[in-house]
Amino acid sequence: MRYQKLNRFSDSEFKRLVGVPRPVFSEMVEVLKEAESLKKKLGRPHTLAIEDQLLLTLNYLRNYSTQLELAANYHIAESNVNRTIKKVEDALMKSRRFTLPKRSITTADEHFNWVIIDATECSIERPKKNQSKFYSGKKKKHTLKAQVIYHPKSKQIIGLDISNGSQHDIKLARKTVKKFKHCEYVMTDLGYYGLEQDGFKLLMPIKKKKNFPLFKVEKKYNKMIGKIRVVIEHINSQLKRFRILSERYRNRRKRFGLRINLIAALVNRMNLQ
Repeated sequence: MRYQKLNRFSDSEFKRLVGVPRPVFSEMVEVLKEAESLKKKLGRPHTLAIEDQLLLTLNYLRNYSTQLELAANYHIAESNVNRTIKKVEDALMKSRRFTLPKRSITTADEHFNWVIIDATECSIERPKKNQSKFYSGKKKKHTLKAQVIYHPKSKQIIGLDISNGSQHDIKLARKTVKKFKHCEYVMTDLGYYGLEQDGFKLLMPIKKKKNFPLFKVEKKYNKMIGKIRVVIEHINSQLKRFRILSERYRNRRKRFGLRINLIAALVNRMNLQ
């Protein structure tokens, strides 16, 4: 669908169709127009307007249609679809207006005194090489793992780390969350059991021992932790509303990190609306 035909829809319908609210879409268009104005005017102009180029890219990320389907819908060549998506993604990331915050937490940052971390997996096509490296024993398929670092007070994703599906959550955390050692505490699930040995102050559910049921106080504590921690499950759900992350990833893995970071930045913007 072309951008001009979306004017008849309400703001809520626009968000449901496109994936982002109108103000965020308008800001993205501004970024693309600014990037276009800085380019040297060589060759023929693009067949699609800037708004339609952005709409095509969001359609790809949100619905994960094949590029051939998009080419048929927008009446352009399949190779042109590929170039357009890459150009729009690169321009948005290069602008730094649609990226995650570049900061780490120190003892001086009282406002950033605790975070929640969790890992989610995205299925991929079976690799031709190093298949065992990407095979997830939990999901029983080949995946890429994304570790989300979320700050509840600011309602923002402040970190995102990518790894192979075979790597355990705690191993990924040991590699990437060292910059958050100064937090008052880090809230996790039982997948990060043992991380406190590395100097992290953890807040996590109490693990049930074999043949020893939990006491009522411990169950109440676990329930309280679950109520606070559920927010990061909602964040993972928001990320996976973009079907490029929830369906099997068909593209080359080298652009997966860029795309999930862009989607996380869009989720941050929507949570601030």
